[in-house]
Amino acid sequence: MLKKISEFFRVIGELKYIIPLLRYKFPDPDDNSSLAHTFKKTVEKFGNRNFIYFENQTLTYSEVDQAVNIFAKKLVDDGVVHGDKVILFMENRPEYITSILALNKIGAIGVLINTSLTGKPLIHCINSSDSKKCIVGAELALSLEEVLSEINIKDKTDIYWISDGDTFKCPDWSLDIKDFINDSENIDIEISSKVTAKDTAFYIFTSGTTGVPKAALFPNSKIIAASVNIVKGGYRLNEKDCMYNCLPLYHSTGLMLGLCACIEAGSATFIRRKFSASAFWKEANKYNTTAFVYVGELCRYLSFQEPIEEEKNNPISKMVGNGLRPDLWDCFRNRFGVERIIEIYGASEGNALFMNLLNKDQTIGMTNAKVGIFEYDVAEDTLVKDTDGRYVEVDEHQPGLLLVEIGPNAVYNGYTDKKASEAKVIQNVLVEGDRWFNTGDLVKTMDVGFSLGRIHYQFVDRVGDTFRWKSENVSTNEVAEILNSYHEVNMANVYGVKVANSEGRAGMVAFNCNIEKFDWLSFSDFVSKKLPGYAQPVFVRIIDELETTGTFKLKKNDLREEAFHLDKVNGDLVFVKKPGKNSYERLDNDFYQSIQSGNVGF
Repeated sequence: MLKKISEFFRVIGELKYIIPLLRYKFPDPDDNSSLAHTFKKTVEKFGNRNFIYFENQTLTYSEVDQAVNIFAKKLVDDGVVHGDKVILFMENRPEYITSILALNKIGAIGVLINTSLTGKPLIHCINSSDSKKCIVGAELALSLEEVLSEINIKDKTDIYWISDGDTFKCPDWSLDIKDFINDSENIDIEISSKVTAKDTAFYIFTSGTTGVPKAALFPNSKIIAASVNIVKGGYRLNEKDCMYNCLPLYHSTGLMLGLCACIEAGSATFIRRKFSASAFWKEANKYNTTAFVYVGELCRYLSFQEPIEEEKNNPISKMVGNGLRPDLWDCFRNRFGVERIIEIYGASEGNALFMNLLNKDQTIGMTNAKVGIFEYDVAEDTLVKDTDGRYVEVDEHQPGLLLVEIGPNAVYNGYTDKKASEAKVIQNVLVEGDRWFNTGDLVKTMDVGFSLGRIHYQFVDRVGDTFRWKSENVSTNEVAEILNSYHEVNMANVYGVKVANSEGRAGMVAFNCNIEKFDWLSFSDFVSKKLPGYAQPVFVRIIDELETTGTFKLKKNDLREEAFHLDKVNGDLVFVKKPGKNSYERLDNDFYQSIQSGNVGF
């Protein structure tokens, strides 16, 4: 009884944070409101406070503002205007932040490219965006150079090269930005009066793992709404906080839940190019990072580390992110002492945000959007309909496909590709003419005790042709299309499989081939060149015949269940790409047992 009473008063105490959030009035579409406007207000309030910690640099808000103004002036002088698209291809570092703020200030659209992309996926992202200019970090210039002949940005004056220490030299096909700007200038470029809340600020590519990544539209209004919600309802940040951010800034989690939230609150942020589990707690203490923006994979890596002194009494008291599985929740609560764990849920292109506002355990929380959970036939990869042709809502606490109704309070921005946008919409779900966003995810309602009468939800799994691995969404259809282009592969069936002590699902492919003549070295080289690391199948199963559904879709359910388990694959040969190896090799029982015991870190 005492525990219930204590929980009652704890939840009631949350109201002082939630009520102001409910009363907050977000900007109208035509208001002059943007990330740049938010940054300007923060600079005016906290200009002398530290903003960015990176490697050996510390920059205040005012210093970053000066760099933003200098770069914005250069862009304007070079003819970049409101609505122009500009590629940004750079690792996490201060120059990335100044670039996106400079672009936003003049109303240009930052086309944020996944730093691991090469070849055709990189070409597609650049050319499909119809960008006018390109900003490239020196550390990624080689990847860009390899596709220069095939992209639609040709003139060297349209490619800005940003140095990265003394390691690299500016190539002759680009401009070294340092040669054309004066770092000592003290100028203030006014935010364009044309910049409004409805303007697109960024293109962020989703399912950017293989041939046809799609650019999700991020208007200023979405950024502002997310930032305010995350700051006030999530972290509860203020100017005295510092955030640990090692997530890529080209993704919405690192950008919106991380950087934009800090700008909204006036907080500092420690940014890192890439995650390091061994350095995490040492850096958290060094920079006194009170907040952490996460994805589940990072949390799993941290939980696997041997206890160290630095994790004890660490400064992190609040964390916001997505993908924290129930089995890791207690670890962060108890071992690492994190008081506030705010799991959120929302697709980059989606129209709703779920947030664990009340700091309950193992839940993605609540949403103010109208949602429904509908019965889903995983075997046929389709929604179930009743005899009247209507979709069937599941019973309470049962998993089903999450749909979000599209409306004034749940605007669907979609992708730049209108056909791809409409493919995510389901109509006539409950009433004639209604429109719902298909999340592609299975969720369920859950009982979290006293919760102010609101329904809480829990993420269950992804469905259909997408799975998540290494913090990336992998499209099975796109991977299969590329594998099918290999001359010795006959109809690849790609799916994700569970691996012990690994977040998400590892890629696996089943296909038929002439096993006696199959060239594994050539195939391995093909996979490495054509697919980013996170999209490369970890396992290969050689199968006699691929089964299809009644509508000729490749069946995946049995294959997912059988996975790489040697006692379930009916004598089929299974191959694996071991960590650190360049080629696939036969999966034997010894290595299989190591995988099952959780001792293999893919």
